[in-house]
Amino acid sequence: MTFKHTSIEHTRNAKEEEWIAEEAAEQELRFKNIQQAMKDLSTQREKWYQEFFDRISTRGFNEDGDQKIQIAPEDLPTKPEGREDQVVWRCGADDE
Repeated sequence: MTFKHTSIEHTRNAKEEEWIAEEAAEQELRFKNIQQAMKDLSTQREKWYQEFFDRISTRGFNEDGDQKIQIAPEDLPTKPEGREDQVVWRCGADDE
């Protein structure tokens, strides 16, 4: 048995299926709300990223214990073009 195939086959009655459908709908709604909140925070998040990059390039970060190392500005990561931050909430792909 692989990690992706750990479910146990079982039968559900109509009441259980209805409950699962309601829970799934509620989770989808929560996901959409979280996704919208993440989009609303995108400009603030960009500021947080820049503040973090400024901090590690000037004050540095802990390398070992209280020893700090500064990151050169050219070594800072850059965001790939066309990529947005996203909410990830499912494990694996549905078709696997």
